[in-house]
Amino acid sequence: MRPPRQSTIRIAEEVADAIAHARPVVCLETTIVVHGLPHPENLEVAAQCEAAVRAAGAVPATIGLLDGRVVVGLGLDELERLAEPERASAKLSSRDLGLALALGRDGATTVAGTIAVASRVGIEVMATGGLGGVHRDAARTFDESNDLTTLSRTPVLVVASGVKSILDVGATLERLDSLGVPVVGYRTDRFPGFYRADSGFALDWSVESATAAAAAFAAHRDYSPTGFLLANPVGPDEELDGELHDAALASALALVASTGVTGKDVTPVLLGEFARFSAGASVATNRALVVANAALAGEVAVALAETRP
Repeated sequence: MRPPRQSTIRIAEEVADAIAHARPVVCLETTIVVHGLPHPENLEVAAQCEAAVRAAGAVPATIGLLDGRVVVGLGLDELERLAEPERASAKLSSRDLGLALALGRDGATTVAGTIAVASRVGIEVMATGGLGGVHRDAARTFDESNDLTTLSRTPVLVVASGVKSILDVGATLERLDSLGVPVVGYRTDRFPGFYRADSGFALDWSVESATAAAAAFAAHRDYSPTGFLLANPVGPDEELDGELHDAALASALALVASTGVTGKDVTPVLLGEFARFSAGASVATNRALVVANAALAGEVAVALAETRP
């Protein structure tokens, strides 16, 4: 694959040094900060995620586009600028990166956009809240997140709490199977449902430690070019109450149906309604799980670095 032109990318010195010396690095997305969480919690969560990665012994690399350049290792001041509403930062999947660069746009990267950049620069592990997936009415709309196809061709391990329950979880798992992406539970044999620890779907594979996850990913890469999803459920003390979750989900789906929102705008609307209906409880759950995923990703990155000769 052709390397990126250096004029379009800037790698923070700490991150570049870690990559050059094969030390553990974890990349973090920016969509959750710019489009997924309210201010000021978005910036607080970003700082907590970076701290969790560092506490595990790895270097955090938050990725986004600022002033028409990809930045690998945004500083918190830069992230704050990116999140300013007046900048109207775009939501960038992997398909959008080249256009955003050519047009000099600012942008927050999704899972797909983040791992596309990570793979370019040699980062092997990413942490996020939830992976994108197949939407509930995809048989009619063909609405499916580019996270899935990008993960199928990008050899990065992604730690996520499954997919959001606003999606068609069963169809998403079937697509990941068809695309050859292994889905592995972390200390669970049930696929997480983001706000809930169990989405109702069983998993074929699970691991009990970050070391085992790193070994599995290293072995996987010997035989497959795809990425790897490590599904880490939200903790039992942080998950959303079951009845509240179901009521909030029904309200969110009804809102989308009544407004006619489509495409990449669907998820922010659904999450916003979840937050409103649950009086902020969903935001607290989101916050807890994404920080936990960052910590686990850091542990996996450290273990993966130790597998190298």
